[in-house]
Amino acid sequence: MSKTIERVQTGIRIEKRLLKVLKGLAEHLDMSVGDLIEGIALHSFENQPPFSKETLAKIEQLKSVYDLELSAQDSHTFKEPDGGGDL
Repeated sequence: MSKTIERVQTGIRIEKRLLKVLKGLAEHLDMSVGDLIEGIALHSFENQPPFSKETLAKIEQLKSVYDLELSAQDSHTFKEPDGGGDL
């Protein structure tokens, strides 16, 4: 059963290579980046993995193409040159 939702436009800051991987994955899955992020968040909120083995393999390929070597653990230590990235 479809649920009616209200979407809002937002301006978020995100690491450049991570965004490239997300855009590539969204294109591969034939969806928007916003839809992809919504799905990732909703799965995470329920402690469910959002991706199949095949999709994880595609993510690894995209990470390699865009030189993304960051991990979930790294997210706790991000810093920007101007100090704007402190979490």
